[in-house]
Amino acid sequence: MAPTENKNKRFSRLIRILGPGIVTGASDDDPSGIATYSQAGAMFGLGTLWSAILAFPLMAVIQQMCARIGLVTSRGLTGTLKQHYPAPVLYLMILFSTPAIVMNIGADIAGMGAVGNLIFPTIEASWFSVFFTLLLIGLIIYLPYQQIAISLKWLCLVMLVYLIVPFFYKQDWGQIFRLTFIPQIVWNKDFFMTLVAILGTTISPYLFFWQASVEVEELRQRKKQIIINKKLIHEVNQDVDLGMAFSGLIMYFIILTTGTVLYESGIHQIDTVEQAAAALRPVAGNMAYLLFALGVIGTGLIAIPVLSGSLSYIFSETFGWQEGLDKKFHEARGFYTIIAISLLVGLSLNYFGISPVKALIYTAILYGLTAPVLILLILHIANNPKIMGRYTNNRMSNILGILTFILMSLSAVALLYFEFWV
Repeated sequence: MAPTENKNKRFSRLIRILGPGIVTGASDDDPSGIATYSQAGAMFGLGTLWSAILAFPLMAVIQQMCARIGLVTSRGLTGTLKQHYPAPVLYLMILFSTPAIVMNIGADIAGMGAVGNLIFPTIEASWFSVFFTLLLIGLIIYLPYQQIAISLKWLCLVMLVYLIVPFFYKQDWGQIFRLTFIPQIVWNKDFFMTLVAILGTTISPYLFFWQASVEVEELRQRKKQIIINKKLIHEVNQDVDLGMAFSGLIMYFIILTTGTVLYESGIHQIDTVEQAAAALRPVAGNMAYLLFALGVIGTGLIAIPVLSGSLSYIFSETFGWQEGLDKKFHEARGFYTIIAISLLVGLSLNYFGISPVKALIYTAILYGLTAPVLILLILHIANNPKIMGRYTNNRMSNILGILTFILMSLSAVALLYFEFWV
């Protein structure tokens, strides 16, 4: 076979494997993630680069568990909890998840509105927020699932701009290498608030629900009966790994970009989108604001359908409603109604006087505080042979899963300690 044919075959196989994992990874770098990573770089320079390397295997293993749960049970996380666990466990999960997801939607909408105002200063940010909210409701309800999935995959490319900026500066690559692999910890409240926010926005609870439910939806999209076996699970794991690697790479370069540009320029606190956009000035000059705005809007268009979809899967599975982005509105009225309500409630949060950047970071911190409870539930499900049969966790998955739980719990405890006792 000719080399060109081999390359085409490998590329076709890669495109075939790419599915919910790559969308999940891209949605992980939503406006909340961009704000959090930008703040980390501005405040601590390159001191948090190591968190990107640490986070990758942790978020990958949790998302793999969620994907496997969806494949094996043909249900989302909520449906699995409802069938196999006491009702209080289900309601505890909803209690811990819903406020953070709604706040995340509101923060992302606010961020999109703020960058819209950045491009067109004569139009208030609130009007842009209303516009994006209505646009997203319309697109999610009326576009078929396959069109949504394809559009989300292509929108992922928006984030690649962050990979370019650091190379416009003379870098001390030895220092970058050292800070990438040797953790640097500052023992104060700001650092642990930032660390919890980083972990919260990378290992986000809404992605747990989305991954499991959308794997079920992907199976429904295929025309023939799918046999769950090790080969299929391996392909899904590859998809998840690629998505999480993409997410981690973008996270790493946002911290590197802002740690290089903003921190070195004396900007250590990001309060406005203009300050965050300044990180892209070396590559875009006066177009930096436009480039940043396109990045935030693009990632918001990826993340908000995932956020609202994950919340809708939670409620639909809890109350036994018809669900799925592959269904038309009249076939799943409750499912789409929750999506619309979550966006409208999220929009209403913009009128509480919290700056968009602060709202995005607070959302990440809230995730960091609630994720440990959900990770424990996922670990229990993934190790339950009555649910997973022969596809329970292997030893490495359990080691990494428990490490994720411990690390996120310790970070959250440290944050609470510095907040209330120091």
